[in-house]
Amino acid sequence: MVKGLLRISFFSIIVLSYISVKGQQSTKPNIIVILADDLGYADLGVQGSLKDIKTPHLDSLAKSGTRFKNGYVTAPQCSPSRAGLITGKYQQRFGFDAIPNGPLPLNQTTLAERLKKVGYRTGMVGKWHLEPNAVTVAWAKDNFPSALVDSGGRLKNIPLAKRLPYLPYARGFDEFFVGEINNYWTNFNLQNQLLDTEAKYINPKGFRLDLQTEAAKQFIQRQKENPFFLYLCYYGPHVPLDATKKYLDRFPGNMPERRRYALAMMAAIDDGVGELCTALKDMGIDKNTVIIFTSDNGAPIGLTKPDVPIQDARGNWDGSLNTPLLGEKGMLSEGGIKVPFIMSGFGIPKNKVFDEAISTLDIVPTCLSLAGSSIDPSLDGTNLIPYLTNKQKGVPHQNLYWRFWTQSAVRDNNFKFLNAGNAGSYLFDLIQDPEEKNNIINQQPEIAKKLKAKLENWTKELDPVGIPDKDLNNQEKNWFKHHLGMGNN
Repeated sequence: MVKGLLRISFFSIIVLSYISVKGQQSTKPNIIVILADDLGYADLGVQGSLKDIKTPHLDSLAKSGTRFKNGYVTAPQCSPSRAGLITGKYQQRFGFDAIPNGPLPLNQTTLAERLKKVGYRTGMVGKWHLEPNAVTVAWAKDNFPSALVDSGGRLKNIPLAKRLPYLPYARGFDEFFVGEINNYWTNFNLQNQLLDTEAKYINPKGFRLDLQTEAAKQFIQRQKENPFFLYLCYYGPHVPLDATKKYLDRFPGNMPERRRYALAMMAAIDDGVGELCTALKDMGIDKNTVIIFTSDNGAPIGLTKPDVPIQDARGNWDGSLNTPLLGEKGMLSEGGIKVPFIMSGFGIPKNKVFDEAISTLDIVPTCLSLAGSSIDPSLDGTNLIPYLTNKQKGVPHQNLYWRFWTQSAVRDNNFKFLNAGNAGSYLFDLIQDPEEKNNIINQQPEIAKKLKAKLENWTKELDPVGIPDKDLNNQEKNWFKHHLGMGNN
């Protein structure tokens, strides 16, 4: 039954979409969104934070377009961050605060679904992570009550039929190559062919980042005469760390081995971006293509960046860095939520550095604007194009908001208010103190009060409502003690 449904759904969608755009000369720009995984703020050369990183292609992309100095994600963790990016809405509105709150609800519309409606062919490559997984126990109670749970409280053996409605093929993507290392659920192979019967799992050999680049290139080659949207989610430098000699040899010398592997993985991603840019140019469509690059959250540095062996399961640090920002993945300090962010290509100003705070929420409305589509007023993001081209005065966002685990925060122009549950609150002036070294809450109590009220008002729109007012969990306690001197307010 599942195979029959797959055969009908895949090829009905593919054939109908192909017919609808076949023969049309595209006047809409192609759109490529590239998402790195656990890449810290420091780890592009153009960021200017570190000297050891080598990312010439991404640096060139930034210089040929716009680099955002204050680009934020909506969560310091992959799944909720990705949910916010792909929908253009704060994921807390639909109850997706953290990974166990997944999967992405079926009533939420993705960017791929919106672009398909205006004639785009859509493709997804790499890590999706918005489907049911081992920790979505609450979802299973309502949708799969017979699910087996192991002694650690994790789901076992979620059937493919239960996962299918949440996978990219059912969320607006015509073609997909979904996976992380060497196991991919796909409806095309790496011989540039759509599968002639149904989607299936394949196990291609090779280095995971190179495989993902190749799949992306092949999607582009098939769509070069159609307007297309590609969502390329590299699984790197996320652990488990891995790299080939080709990339590792670029980083000789004395350094932590985990750092060497992270640099090598970023070099592989950078090479991949270079290959995509070359392919676009060779096909004559580079000037009609927009590329957006960012990360899903800041780097996990394991408090002290312990350089445990590459295959050691205790290796939380992925070798990436957030320098000079404070904190790490999982925290609402800048190191957890401020990421590299680049836009380049059609309609994007060249050699521009944009200082104002923006969000991955802005990707959906900006892409819709570029595609000539109307923008759903329910979106939380902002179309950035008028701000980049100086047609719109002011700032894209008066406020940006976050809620994750026991933490919540709001940024209002230069001030950021951070509440750490029952452990206390912090206020930072991010213009004067971007590294969050000085908690000024006692010096500016009225500003803190105003921002807390804004935060409380925002959380009334969420599911569930409210600012968390309980104790930090153990992991949060370790982070706040180490990075913020918790208790020294």
